[in-house]
Amino acid sequence: DPRRYLAAKPLPADDTETPQITPYGIEHVQAPEVWAAGFTGEGVTVCVIDTGLYVDHEDIDGVYAVGGVNQTPDSSWKFDGYGHGTHVSGTISAADNDVGVIGVSPGKVDLFTVKIFGDDGAWTYTSDLIAATYICAANNADIINMSLSGKSGPRYVERAAFDELYEDFGILSVAAASNDGTRLKAYPASYDSVISVAATDINMEVAEFSNQNNWVELSAPGVGVLSTVPFVSDSWLKVEDLVFDGEPMEYAAEGTVVGELADGIQCLPADVAGEWAGKIVLCERGEVTFAEKVAKVMEGGGAAAVIYNNAEGPFSGTLGEEGDWIPALSLSQEDGQSALGYLGTEATAQNMIFEGSGYEAWGGTSMATPHVAGVAALLWSANPKWTNVQVREAMAATALDLGEPGRDIAYGYGLVQAYDALQYLQSLKPGKGPKKP
Repeated sequence: DPRRYLAAKPLPADDTETPQITPYGIEHVQAPEVWAAGFTGEGVTVCVIDTGLYVDHEDIDGVYAVGGVNQTPDSSWKFDGYGHGTHVSGTISAADNDVGVIGVSPGKVDLFTVKIFGDDGAWTYTSDLIAATYICAANNADIINMSLSGKSGPRYVERAAFDELYEDFGILSVAAASNDGTRLKAYPASYDSVISVAATDINMEVAEFSNQNNWVELSAPGVGVLSTVPFVSDSWLKVEDLVFDGEPMEYAAEGTVVGELADGIQCLPADVAGEWAGKIVLCERGEVTFAEKVAKVMEGGGAAAVIYNNAEGPFSGTLGEEGDWIPALSLSQEDGQSALGYLGTEATAQNMIFEGSGYEAWGGTSMATPHVAGVAALLWSANPKWTNVQVREAMAATALDLGEPGRDIAYGYGLVQAYDALQYLQSLKPGKGPKKP
């Protein structure tokens, strides 16, 4: 029974629009210092095994999206219905073009895409993953990015494949430590020939969802990581002449609803359902899942649910799975509280998503992994003669030690540091490799 792999599902957060900004993770990993030294990742091929790549995104330079292969039926690697692969690819190499965001390599690495997951992010098999890695190798990959994880294993055939890629092909494989918040090993990250990457936040603290175990090797930014997605949202609540910008709830129905604005307070399952037939119901965030709140609105006959934050600022969320949902969106705390002043007024709620060049901040070890892949590409572009072993050991030797002194289960050797690793490698004498940490 082949083991299933799941795309490490993103944990939705805020979205941001143009003009170009530099996501916090780019600075955390010292990418700008390496750019200033003249190395941008050019000439290095990173193979991304994921859900595809939206090649028409304004921040994906078509010159450097060198090709791809589709392993799923009835779909193209150039289409990313889930968004995961496009988000990962943007962190590696979003272009320096005055719009959106900028990647660890500012649009300079050669991106090769292997679409292994369906447009719904659905599972794939171990055999598919092994085949994908050899497709990467056949297309001159230097680095393989796998923002994915499986919980069973290890498997001899799979381990042997990664060992061969590392030892015989000279490829550096990087994978997500997984988002279970446990000490369980996840694969392929926990194979010796693969770098396992944990997630840190803007304060350089390990994310609560990041798996912690002895196989974690490096950590990188993985909370609220702003990057490219293949869609833009048009979700809002309008009352009288005021329009409050919102975020779509994942899996909620799309559409535009007109109805009286009602207060559902927190829309808790234990509450008596209100008389909400045909109404747009405001719910404060807290205590239960978004799905439970929307279900309560539906129980009361509500036509749309608008969930506003219980803390300062905006947010976005998920209903967990597909279903017969009504339109639902989120608002910031400030906008939600303002909207409460218009209860009983006719309002319009819209939840729509369109294909296009969008930007969202997601969380997960999936988001941390491409930071490490991007750093490796920067280093290799400084000297293509360095080996995968040298690049890997340099990143470990110079990582910013976080948590307990030395290597630990939460951060591994620490937060990957591109410029420090570059200096370390440049200090090597000819023919000498770095000492293992």
